[in-house]
Amino acid sequence: MNKTTDGPVRTDDEPLYNSKIISNYLKLLKRRYPFVDSAALLFRAGMAPHQAEDEGHWFTQTQVDLFYEGVVKATGEAGIAREAGRYSASPEGLGRFYHYVLGLSNPGKAFELISKLASGLTRSTLFESRSLSGKEIELLVTPREGVREKPYQCENRIGYFEAILSGFNSRKPRIEHPECVFKGGKACRYRISWDDSFSVILRGLRLGALGLSLPILAVATVYQGGQGFLQTAAIMAPVLLAISIVKEQVQFRELNSVIEHQRLTTERSFEDFERVYNNALMGKEIGHVLSASTDIDAMLAKVMEILSQRGDYDRGIILLADEEKRSLKFRAGFGYTDDLYKEVRAAHFSLFKPDSRGVFVVCYRERKPLLINDVTRIEGEISPHSLEFLRKLGSKSFICCPILFEDQCLGVLAVDNMQSKRPLLESDINLLMGIAPEIGLSLNSAFSAEELEKMFRSIPPIMAESMDKRDSLTAGHSKRVTEYAVAICEDLNMTAEFTDVVRLAAQLHDYGKIGIKDSILKKSGPLTGKQREEIKTHVVITQDILSRIPFRRAYQQVPFIAGSHHERLDGTGYPRGLRGEEIPLGARILAVADFFEAITAKRRYHEPLRFEEAVETLKREGGWHLDETVIESLFRAISKGRVSVPGAPAVSGGPLTGDSLLTFGGSRPVPFPQTLPGSGLVASTRSNRDDPPVLGPETASL
Repeated sequence: MNKTTDGPVRTDDEPLYNSKIISNYLKLLKRRYPFVDSAALLFRAGMAPHQAEDEGHWFTQTQVDLFYEGVVKATGEAGIAREAGRYSASPEGLGRFYHYVLGLSNPGKAFELISKLASGLTRSTLFESRSLSGKEIELLVTPREGVREKPYQCENRIGYFEAILSGFNSRKPRIEHPECVFKGGKACRYRISWDDSFSVILRGLRLGALGLSLPILAVATVYQGGQGFLQTAAIMAPVLLAISIVKEQVQFRELNSVIEHQRLTTERSFEDFERVYNNALMGKEIGHVLSASTDIDAMLAKVMEILSQRGDYDRGIILLADEEKRSLKFRAGFGYTDDLYKEVRAAHFSLFKPDSRGVFVVCYRERKPLLINDVTRIEGEISPHSLEFLRKLGSKSFICCPILFEDQCLGVLAVDNMQSKRPLLESDINLLMGIAPEIGLSLNSAFSAEELEKMFRSIPPIMAESMDKRDSLTAGHSKRVTEYAVAICEDLNMTAEFTDVVRLAAQLHDYGKIGIKDSILKKSGPLTGKQREEIKTHVVITQDILSRIPFRRAYQQVPFIAGSHHERLDGTGYPRGLRGEEIPLGARILAVADFFEAITAKRRYHEPLRFEEAVETLKREGGWHLDETVIESLFRAISKGRVSVPGAPAVSGGPLTGDSLLTFGGSRPVPFPQTLPGSGLVASTRSNRDDPPVLGPETASL
């Protein structure tokens, strides 16, 4: 016994009947009643054509009643429900399922299967199946509590059962209906019986004839001897042969029919499997991209790429709300021509106007998917802006799905078909609504990461600015040092991560001066030896403070780099006296940037050097104090306009290379180093390390 169950129905407006039922009615009308206006029937019942085509859609009792009433009036056939039932179980109605059903061994197995799968067609009734014998089965169909079925639906079921029986080779199929809901019964009871197929009867006849021939031959032999045996055998043999030939031919045809049914079923099943597998693979690939990527634009572009390859859609687009939630803007898409890409990239849809009625805006606000299979039907319901946009895109039908995270909508995912003309169905909505929340979850994580990163990145500049503002003359020092250091990294083609590490170290390189007295920091005269030693401790304080921050991966270098920017190549720097390559590259870059900013800015103890003097001073520090390669890189960055320097006139004619010279406002030309690192050009301008620079390194370092 098999029984399908469900809860009570609360209202006639609850979806109870699968669209396949209505679709089969429409196919029947098209084939046998072509004069009937099916679109008008659907409209009268509150149904849309695409809903009837969509196997994932369900209709209410009210809708199917209105539809059936219209069908009867249009055709003039009061008994069309039974005819529709027979059509529903025909090859055209059942489709690939028909071949599977007829591939079963007998009608009993078919009806058992149908009773199990009944919930896929109707939620209005509970099905029970019970085998009474090898050639008889009973079906009990009980309406769910609250359901008000009509008599035509009972007739429709009987027609369906008749067609199933006719598909087998059984003889004399019979359907009895001893109990009916519409005749006072509690349920509709159907007893279905049948006789064996013709091939089974022929097989029995052959066995019977063979069994009967043996005693006949024995009797003939006894009474007539060998002659009688031969004569009787000559008569019986052709009869048995004829029965065998007919039986084999009938059985062959029946087997061929079963094999063909199984072949078609296998082919259709393979197509279904391929589609389901492809959708599952698409979901897996999209899930992997969403979990592995933190860059929003790259992530969404990859999602669109997978959707274009795996999904059965011609075009797709993702629109996200801006930070203020005032408009939807393009972020990713596929399938559009170059001209249309310009349109979608430039388009935005207002979210703050209460009267906005665009499909994307409605989908976003109401947080529910929309399936539009005929844009002309909604022209009066959407805004002129949206209608014009859809016309430019050439959209005829499309699906919009909200991209949700918890209770907020982040954007809209939309697809359409232009080339394949395949109708979009609710099954497509189900697929996309499975993907959209995953996108929403990843977007929320990415947005949160961006906000945290933005917040994190805003802290170091504020810390540096607060430190610099202790003295009006050093205001902006950390910012300019950071600009020089980043320009050097970019010129050296360092990785983005390394550049970011240096940027952070540059922003915080002097934060340890928070532990130095103002009387020392703001002193305008020479420092005493004790004061000089105290101010040197600022790098130790800087590294100690920054070491308390839980930096990860490459950023763990930040404290050491910031605390080593006063080290010198010859080992005379502080605080550790590191030499050469012992000093991390980031600290060597920071040292050049810090030194150059110090000598080109006004301090209490000196006026800023003119640019050309600063260049000569920096060159003299190369090779013993500062890294030549880094100095050359800073010069290249300045010459290419990557960073501006106070007092340096604008460079005309683009980047300088080779033996080119920069000429600064009437002063003598200043040669810039060659692009080859380690060329020695920087150090060569200082012939004696004992020659004092314009400003002592100790003074410049402050």
